[in-house]
Amino acid sequence: MLKIENLNFSYGDLKVLWDVNLEVNEGEIVTVVGANGAGKSTILKNVSRLEKPGAGGITFNGVDLVKLEAHEVVELGVVQVPEGRKIFPQMTVIENLRMGSYTPKAKKNRSANLDRVFALLPRLKEREKQFGGTMSGGEQQMLAIARGLMADPKLLLLDEPSLGLSPLLVKSVFSIISEISRQGVTIMLVEQNVSQSLKIATRGYVLETGRIVLKDKGEALLNNEHIKKAYLGI
Repeated sequence: MLKIENLNFSYGDLKVLWDVNLEVNEGEIVTVVGANGAGKSTILKNVSRLEKPGAGGITFNGVDLVKLEAHEVVELGVVQVPEGRKIFPQMTVIENLRMGSYTPKAKKNRSANLDRVFALLPRLKEREKQFGGTMSGGEQQMLAIARGLMADPKLLLLDEPSLGLSPLLVKSVFSIISEISRQGVTIMLVEQNVSQSLKIATRGYVLETGRIVLKDKGEALLNNEHIKKAYLGI
């Protein structure tokens, strides 16, 4: 579904991605793990066309994303849930959700997608008239994920969804991600929480200082000695 080939990227003179190769197949949860500053979010920004790659190729179902603008990528079905939630704080829950369904296809399916989101996250239904900025961090993260689902994604890009959440809420977020996958949405997840993200991953990639250093099935990476020592403290 998604193919990244020899992706290189720099912020000015600072190079942050080095010949990154990565694939996401339909129906998978593919996780990119690594320390803060490794370049994980930069990969997603390149896929979403929020940044323009210095060199390399990115295709989605055979379509060259490098030639597209960000809104055209969303129209193809590639939808990013950004790091830090980025909800609209002075808009209600229902208004935030409607903002997610601005493409022609998503507008057409808005009512069905609202029902789907409220079934998945009933807390949002209870708070549909509440302003986003008055919700807890965990509720705002749920809202950000739900807003992404309102865009009718074929591929959902999740950027650090557990960031800043309590351990209990972290478990809840990963449970929701697993359920979204079961409902048929392909997921690419970048995370600092190595243990939780690899537990739900079909496959995983380990990014260190802008380079892919390991790739394998999620379970195999959890049992990898380097992962245990470097990321899990075992």
